[in-house]
Amino acid sequence: MHDGKLLAVRIKPYNEVAANMQKSWCLPGGGLNDGESLTDGIKREMLEETGVNPIIGNLLYMQQFSYNQVDYLEFFLHITNGEDYQNIDLAKTSHGAEELEEIAYVDANSTALLPAFLMTESLIDKTINNTPATIFSYID
Repeated sequence: MHDGKLLAVRIKPYNEVAANMQKSWCLPGGGLNDGESLTDGIKREMLEETGVNPIIGNLLYMQQFSYNQVDYLEFFLHITNGEDYQNIDLAKTSHGAEELEEIAYVDANSTALLPAFLMTESLIDKTINNTPATIFSYID
């Protein structure tokens, strides 16, 4: 978050999942490598996609869901140095230009975001007031 807006990306259609997400905005991130800790994975993914080393704050959300008969668990953490992400040049990142169509700060209340709960949650309250993490589960 920076100035009440959320750092978000539009993904290039480099695989089937990305192709399904291409028209929406989502948060930067990705999967963990085998044996990699959550915080190390977040730092690696943010650095690869933005070129900026994140300062990781509190856990904000967890989401569990199924896609193509595979179960996923996502963690959403507050990156506290949001001001450092204002002028990202994707061409100067190791993976950003390859994976991302666009990166920008967006208004979470008026932008088509994935996952959809990001459009209705009070992100500012969650980051400023340090409220407990919220868990979303979409497993039948």
